[in-house]
Amino acid sequence: PVHPLWQSPLTIPGGTRQSPINIQWRDSVYDPFLKPLKINYDPTTCLHIWNNGYSFLVEFDDSTDRSIIVGGPLENQYRLKQFHFHWGAINDWGSEHTVDSKFYPAELHLVHWNAVEYPTFEEAVMEGNGLAVIGVFLKLGARHEGLQTLVDALPAVKHK
Repeated sequence: PVHPLWQSPLTIPGGTRQSPINIQWRDSVYDPFLKPLKINYDPTTCLHIWNNGYSFLVEFDDSTDRSIIVGGPLENQYRLKQFHFHWGAINDWGSEHTVDSKFYPAELHLVHWNAVEYPTFEEAVMEGNGLAVIGVFLKLGARHEGLQTLVDALPAVKHK
């Protein structure tokens, strides 16, 4: 099914590697040669939280390799630029992507860029190997202290 926010054909992104993606378990293939993804984030690189009009972003200092991911399917290391969330008006849907057509209440996207191949984030965005985004499905559950710290800061981020 099409995500409720993308009911209009004009708003559905084109291409075969574009959002939204429905991950189908039966079509998934295990790759025994895939290396582990290594995540190394320095919390002191966090700069600020800002409202872009439809979500909030937490932006990081990406001028050095202090918050990076490497390994997995990546040929280079990638620097963390920002993270943001997707959520819905109700808990039945909110994630951008689905698994076997199932929506999750929310989805976290950690956006990284290839600073080995490109001099700036803006240039990396335009290339096929420029970005690496980690998507994390979120479900309702017990209080999470790390997320609560962020939630507590949100009332101060009111305006675009």
